[in-house]
Amino acid sequence: MFWSSSPTDNLLKILPHVRGTYKKNVPLSKYTWFGVGGPAEVMFFPEDEDDLAFFMKNRPYNLPTFIIGAGSNLLIRDGGIPGVVIKLDNKNFKKVTVGENTLTLGAGFRNGSLEKTLIEKGIGGLEFLCSIPGVIGGSVKTNAGCYGTEVKDVIEKATIVNGEGEKKTIGVDDLKLSYRSSLFPEDWIVTSITFKTHTEKPENIAKIIAENKAKRAKSQPYNERTAGSTFKNPEGLKAWELIKKSGCADLQINGAKVSEKHCNFLINTGTATAADIERLGETIIQRVKEHTSITLEWEVKRMGITK
Repeated sequence: MFWSSSPTDNLLKILPHVRGTYKKNVPLSKYTWFGVGGPAEVMFFPEDEDDLAFFMKNRPYNLPTFIIGAGSNLLIRDGGIPGVVIKLDNKNFKKVTVGENTLTLGAGFRNGSLEKTLIEKGIGGLEFLCSIPGVIGGSVKTNAGCYGTEVKDVIEKATIVNGEGEKKTIGVDDLKLSYRSSLFPEDWIVTSITFKTHTEKPENIAKIIAENKAKRAKSQPYNERTAGSTFKNPEGLKAWELIKKSGCADLQINGAKVSEKHCNFLINTGTATAADIERLGETIIQRVKEHTSITLEWEVKRMGITK
């Protein structure tokens, strides 16, 4: 009897021999805050930066390759992602190095874990990051920010692995960060970031972080399946105001609904599919445009194929 290999098995056979781990048909719903989405054809967990560089240099030509962080600002479509999805989840991507008025963090380091480091070391200037969901690498890709500060205001440099498998140090200007976005090449994978910091009293740091978290808890959905702000604020305007004025604050499509607490947040009530969430977002865009002539732009990153 002859057994035919699946397309995924065939893909695994031609991938580089790495020190990290390949896994096939991995449900991506468990890697996103929305809790929806189809599988990654293959998921790659590199051992370290050298392993990642080796993979990028030796991967098959034109292989679809994607990087995901904590999935806090991500919508994976129900058909999943073909090719290889990379996740920097090894401890080698979560290192912390304290310098003179600098702090270098691995791209896989979680923003929520930063509070302890800042307070213990008396490091100020990065308090705003502690209340932003996600990992450090994703914070750079989206130029995350809140309460008057963005990543571009505090970043000094980043290390990256590019599509050719080259490791480079990149200055902040070359990252081309702008409001909730970046313009550096899609095949650049950020592996660590060096931030500008200053010395601060631990009690002051703790106070700022507590105040920021309290503001967020008061105005945004908490312990919900959401991906943060859905749409970018148009210049000089607030997306949530446009959504509310356009009669979209109570919209719901199957298990996807607009948050009652903040209408620029979409919620998976537990039964939503990625298609439900995306359709709800597109409905909001259409209604806001009809009502105000303004086209909202997705802040949530959408990836993958429809089912």
